[in-house]
Formats: sequence, structure tokens, C-alpha cells
Amino acid sequence: MTATSTPTRPLPPAATARRLTGLKPTGHLQLGNLLGAIRPLVADQYRTPTIGFLADLHALTVTHDPARVRELTLEQATMLLAAGIDPDRSMLYVQSQVPEHAELHYLLECATGYGEAHRMIQFKEKSATQRQVRLSLLTYPVLMAADILLHDAQEVPVGEDQGQHLELARTVAARFNARYGETFTIPRAVLPRVAHRIMDLADPAAKMGKSNAAGAGTIFLLDPPEIVRRKVLRAVTDSGSTVAYEPDTRPGVANLLEILAACVGGSPTELAAGFSSYGQLKNAAAEAVTALLRPIQLRYAGLARDPGYVRRVLADGAERARESGAQTVHRTKRALGLLV
Repeated sequence: MTATSTPTRPLPPAATARRLTGLKPTGHLQLGNLLGAIRPLVADQYRTPTIGFLADLHALTVTHDPARVRELTLEQATMLLAAGIDPDRSMLYVQSQVPEHAELHYLLECATGYGEAHRMIQFKEKSATQRQVRLSLLTYPVLMAADILLHDAQEVPVGEDQGQHLELARTVAARFNARYGETFTIPRAVLPRVAHRIMDLADPAAKMGKSNAAGAGTIFLLDPPEIVRRKVLRAVTDSGSTVAYEPDTRPGVANLLEILAACVGGSPTELAAGFSSYGQLKNAAAEAVTALLRPIQLRYAGLARDPGYVRRVLADGAERARESGAQTVHRTKRALGLLV
């Protein structure tokens, strides 16, 4: 393939850098989502244009309950607002309500190799446990690339497990620009200073995940204080007794220190020096987490009583997202020679 045209408008200047975060409605939001994705999005909205969306199309890559997807989508949107997302400062919407996501997805598939999608680690892991693998599971990293590139996002907060997908977006965007002219902004990954990967309290070798139905080591954002405290106090540590931040050799203690640091500030290493026992550390972490969640849960309860307001916010966000995304899709189609 060779370059055939140039974009119809210039790419956004660095001064209008946008930051984008997407959450998949496949489970109840948990502490890792709050610390790694939601709180940075809330903070960023006061300094740069921010976009938050519920990636419900991604929830269809595996067997799912349609009613539950709808329920979780509304729940997560409500939680984002409760956590501090300001609809006047951030664009908040549901992915499936913006058809430009799916349209750009197909256009990018035409610039992505099968091998690139097939080598994604998450595809290999998830497909290995399924008897019948959906094609969308293979191609969803390209949809993720479309999610990122649709709004000219320059910064994308990602966890360590999503780094490979962001690199695919960067690769596809750079290749497209080289073949067809400057069309896409090349995004970069942004990692939180601490707690960029909160681990399961019951299994420090596994990431805390919202799809864990049992949730013994997962702190869900709607967990009552007594449940949060019980989970933290039962957190796996190690056979030692001194408190030190050593992620490689003492992951359980390191996880608690990272959670505490994310909640109250400071570095895990500095905080470790203030504790003489695991019990002290666990009590401090439990108190910090419950204090962090308390106001969010109160605001959530109020918003949940008015789902109509949440839906209106999402509808307004979708309208704005369509306006923004349509420009990118038009530019992409023009570059590919689809528009006369």
C-alpha cells in the first residue's frame, strides 16, 4: 500500500493534549480501578481535556449476560461521577453509543496484521481457557487502538498488563501515518507514581480484578467498611515480622504499603519505617481505604437514586464524543481514499 492523500485538518497541538481512560463493564469496580485509573482521571480534568468511557463493546468478546452488561455500565458510570468526574470538564459516555468507535475499528483492521493481533498476551491467555473463541477476542486490541486514536489522545493511563495493547496502537498509528500521511496522534503511556498495579490481598501474585466473583482478596468500591476492614486484616503477608518495602521478595507487604501510600500520600519505603508490625500496617491500611471510600459511597448512594440524571450525562457525553470522533473518522477515510 502507498500513500494516496493527506488529512483534511491539522492534528491537535501539544497544548490541547488529551488524556483518555476506558473501563470495561465486566464486574464491579474495585480499589485498583479507583487508584490506578479513576482518581488520576479526576485529577487530570482540572489541567487537561479528559475523556472517560465505558467500554461495553469490549464486554462482548466473551460469553456475557446482556442484562448484567447494562446494569454494570450504569453502575460504573454512576461510580465515576461519585468519584469526582465533572461532566462539564470531562467527556463521559458509553462506547456503544458512539458508532465512530466501531467504524474506526474496521478502518484500522485494514492497517493491522493478523500476527500482530494474534501475539497479544491476553488473547493467548483467555483463548486457552475457552472452548469456542470469539473472533472479537482476537481483534479487540484493534478496537482498543481505535478507542485511543479516535479522540487524538496523547496520554493514556495504563496498567502494566495493558502496555502491549498501547504499543499496538502506537505501531498501527505510526504505520498509518507513514503510508497515508499524518492522520493520528501517537499516544504515550502514563503510569501512576504508586499503586499502578494493585494486587489481590489473598494472592499477592495476582492482580486485583473486578471479575473475581468471590472477591476474598478484592476490595470493591461499594464494599461496606466492615467488609473492607476484614479483607485487609486477612491480607496475605509473609513469614517475617519487620515491615519493609521489598516488592520482589515480600509482595504482600509491599502491596499493602502501596495501597496505603496511594491513599494517604508519601512513598511506600518511607511509610514502612513507621510500622513495627504487620498488624499496625494492616490497621492503618484498612482505615485509609475506608476513609477514601466513605465519601464516594455516600455520593454514589445519592446518584443511584436518580439514574435519569446519569443517563442524561452519558447521552450528552456521547453527543460530544460523536462530534469529536466524526472528525477523526472523516480524516481517516479521506487518507485511505474512501471520500471523493
